[in-house]
Amino acid sequence: MKSKASLTQRALLVGLLAGSGILAASAYATADREPVAKPGCEARQAMKADGKWEGRHAARMTTLKEKLKLEPSQQAAWDAFAESSQPARLHAGAGRDAMRAEADKLTTPQRLERMEAMAEMRHARMTQRIAATRAFYAQLSAEQQQVFDAEAMTGRDHGHRHLRHRS
Repeated sequence: MKSKASLTQRALLVGLLAGSGILAASAYATADREPVAKPGCEARQAMKADGKWEGRHAARMTTLKEKLKLEPSQQAAWDAFAESSQPARLHAGAGRDAMRAEADKLTTPQRLERMEAMAEMRHARMTQRIAATRAFYAQLSAEQQQVFDAEAMTGRDHGHRHLRHRS
């Protein structure tokens, strides 16, 4: 008669082997396929390169403008806000590859300087966007501000999923 420990060990071994086989088969089956979805930043960059982001952004801005029911006197502030919310032109495709090849030739201190310069550019752009948003918000009536608060700056389903951890 075999011991209980021996049967348990055999059952565990059989389960592990079966699980490994299933995992190997699924990895083999999907090895030649294009990834369904790219993680995080790569997905956003691909969407921007395809022009999908611009279309969705334009539609969101149009919907927001309609919901706000702007007065003609608010148009200049809206234009400045809308212009500041446009995405920065990022290098995509071959331009991105060339930038990476160029970065590979730099020393670490040079790369760090380049990173600092890019961070300063992003910060300046963010500061400009914040100033335009504040100026536009100041032009809105109390009712329009409520609409803007609910619709514009929530971060929900607008490509900002990294702001909120969902379980």
